[in-house]
Amino acid sequence: MQNLPEKHWHHQPPAEVIGLLEANPQQGLDAAAVQARQASFGPNALPTAKGRGPLLRFLLQFNQVLVYILLVATAIKLAVGAWTDASVIFGVIFLNAVIGFIQEGKALGALEALARALTTEATVLRGGQRQRIDARALVPGDIVLLASGDKVPADLRLLEVRELRVDEAALTGESLPVEKRAEPLPTDTVLADRRNMAYSSTLVHYGTATGVVVAIGKGTEIGRISELLAHTNVLATPLTRRITRFSHWLMWAILSLAALSFAVGTLVHGQSAVEMFLAAVALAVAMIPEGLVVVLTITLAIGVSRMAKRNAIIRHLPAVETLGSTTVICSDKTGTLTRNEMTVQRLWAAGLGAEVSGVGYEPQGALSQAGQALAELPPALEELLRTGLLCNDAVLREDGGSWRIEGDPTEGALLVAARKAGLHEAGQAAAHPRLDALAFESQHQYMATLHGGAQPVVYMKGAVEAVLARCDCAIGPDAASQPLDADAVQAEVEAMARLGLRVLAFARRSGAGLARIGHGEVGSGLEFVGLQGMIDPPRAEAVRAVQACHTAGIRVKMITGDHAVTAAAIAAEIGLDPRASRERPPRALSGRQLEALDEAAFEAAAAETAVFARVTPEQKLRLVQALQARGEVVAMTGDGVNDAPALKRANIGVAMGITGTEVSKEAAAMVLTDDNFASIEAAVEEGRGVFDNIVKFISWILPTNAGQGLVIIAAILAAQPLPILPVQALWINMTTAVLLGLTLCFEPREAGIMLRPPRRPDAPILNWELVLRILIVGVMLMLGATVLFHHALARGLTESEARTIALAVFAVGQSFYLLNMRSLRHSMWKLGLMSNPWIWVGIAAMMGSQLLVTYVPVMNTMFHTAPIAASEWLPVLAVGLAIHLVVGAEKLLRKTLEARAAAG
Repeated sequence: MQNLPEKHWHHQPPAEVIGLLEANPQQGLDAAAVQARQASFGPNALPTAKGRGPLLRFLLQFNQVLVYILLVATAIKLAVGAWTDASVIFGVIFLNAVIGFIQEGKALGALEALARALTTEATVLRGGQRQRIDARALVPGDIVLLASGDKVPADLRLLEVRELRVDEAALTGESLPVEKRAEPLPTDTVLADRRNMAYSSTLVHYGTATGVVVAIGKGTEIGRISELLAHTNVLATPLTRRITRFSHWLMWAILSLAALSFAVGTLVHGQSAVEMFLAAVALAVAMIPEGLVVVLTITLAIGVSRMAKRNAIIRHLPAVETLGSTTVICSDKTGTLTRNEMTVQRLWAAGLGAEVSGVGYEPQGALSQAGQALAELPPALEELLRTGLLCNDAVLREDGGSWRIEGDPTEGALLVAARKAGLHEAGQAAAHPRLDALAFESQHQYMATLHGGAQPVVYMKGAVEAVLARCDCAIGPDAASQPLDADAVQAEVEAMARLGLRVLAFARRSGAGLARIGHGEVGSGLEFVGLQGMIDPPRAEAVRAVQACHTAGIRVKMITGDHAVTAAAIAAEIGLDPRASRERPPRALSGRQLEALDEAAFEAAAAETAVFARVTPEQKLRLVQALQARGEVVAMTGDGVNDAPALKRANIGVAMGITGTEVSKEAAAMVLTDDNFASIEAAVEEGRGVFDNIVKFISWILPTNAGQGLVIIAAILAAQPLPILPVQALWINMTTAVLLGLTLCFEPREAGIMLRPPRRPDAPILNWELVLRILIVGVMLMLGATVLFHHALARGLTESEARTIALAVFAVGQSFYLLNMRSLRHSMWKLGLMSNPWIWVGIAAMMGSQLLVTYVPVMNTMFHTAPIAASEWLPVLAVGLAIHLVVGAEKLLRKTLEARAAAG
């Protein structure tokens, strides 16, 4: 056999496929042919890409600008002899690297999970014998035998099919098992509609089939997805991009100021190079925010904990903040926006229509016409429900207050609808005991059952075309026979289809004199009973969550493997497009339509369309990339193997915890434990709160660094003693960050957080309003520390005492400033004094630490401080109070100006 040809296998007749593959459907391949093909094609397994080794992956965790700054800080601490402080900072860096290394290791599990998906066994025909072999030993041309419960071991072209249904949800997103057949299909048939193919890693729901292997390993559909996943880059999160930009700016600012100070001191004032180098070191130590990485990590970790309580498990810490930046959510339909429980919504019999209320498998609901509850069930509708109940193999069970279906979900929906009308399986089965049945077969498209009792009857359900073709009359409103109006039936079918309902038809005939039934007994002469229309209904909480997303300026798009009409109908009910309605559903683009678009048209469609149906894994990935190319921050949900590349590429991939495959979970940054879209909205809310707290912390911590830097620069320019020494700057930086700054991590979400529009992805962490506030507070800290330092020297205090007073200015000033930074816009009085009690705990701890460094002798020795009189604290407190009042006044002035601008 030569190289495997590139063929549209679904388009080729079985005989031609057998010829191209040089296969033998009766005997299978012989040992020599298997050996030759294994040498030619290799094993039926996905290739494992050789990645970076563990040591290199660990070292690359240090390849971040902020880490460089902290490493510089460590070196500076070592240079000034602060061994303990250098060890603490490096310990933080090392711990951060360990966490990142572990997280990256988990992410690499996506490809490994894909490889494991092919590790299974297969039943094959070789040398005329049935054999059970390791699926990795399969080769193109092997004849594979499928049975209920099997995992399909390779891509197969089906040759013979008997009642085969395959669950392809993991590959195509199809919500129900797919019926298979062997007949050729048009060349342009999309993947989800290739009924004569069985794809690797899908599951046989029931039935049997014989197929020939047409692709193995990386040549399979799942292999193509593996290739996509391996070559899909993970984007940096908005937070990491902002922190990187901020870190670059901070690094150059610190180095430039240190160099300028050194130059001014040596060239202008003529001071010694050694003395000025130590001053430059002091400046660098003062301006580096050592606690930033620690507080960022802890803030994100607290966000992870809060999200877990709302059914969202975060796998990568930066994903917490990414949610708060999300501008578009691309969601799967089945089980995420919908309940994944088929529900009958409309009945039609003898010209009588009725709506069925209630959702899911819980038999709670009622029948109504034109909005009015039916006081009495018409005989025609009762017979329609009875037909669906008795011509049925599903079982409805209650388990601890939760209702579930054993069997086909479609049949389960019929049982629930009958229960809502008061028809119960036990009573109806007793009155109409089943005597025989014809199981559903794809070539006949119907199921029929024979029932005894006072009036023996045959009931049938199935596809409208199959059932209607066998009817020559219909039941009337009183369930008596009348002429069949086929046009009226078709009109109702079309009306239901426009609403996205899946329509089943029902019929009956007398069973008198019958002991068994065959296809001949139901080939003609049946009486048409009616129609039942069903759909997988939207989750009520998902509807509310979509509206909340719209209010928050987040667009929601549906990307599903289901049919376009069904997807559009669900989208209309959910309110995915505010301009659409159930009568005028939103436009839905199919995968085939997307395939025909050029790049520009594709990108425009991605932005403008709300519903995408029957899409391939490549198209899902392209949709995400097209949205990102327009500057969107994309959250993508998914549960199948086919979703993995898009999940990995999205700014935040969201996998389903209940129905999701291991591959999708490994590729995602977040996993929903309840598979509910509402949990995504809740996580977005938490993400916004996390980013708020990060901005509050950065806006709060930088004045300390700016103030200390300005104090040292002013001293160098004036050729005066340094009011703050390097070791003192380190002390104040670490204690304020840990004792005060950490309390902002626990700040509750502010009211109305989901009424804001999303942040622009390119927006800096700090806007000009916050930069101005940082400068104001930094200057006030500098003035307070410098003035009190020189005033103390003028009064005859020692430099150690004067520096202790300057040090206290920063501790007290930042404590007062903290009270005003609990909200970027509101006062602490509006938030409530005790809404975050950790604030007061932190301030008390800060004051305690400052008393220790002031009055404990060993601390005086370590940090070059000295005890000061109680009266020296009064001007220090005055500086802190002034900062609090000025920032409060600035907030009030800004709100007043904004209110006037809005009014005028």
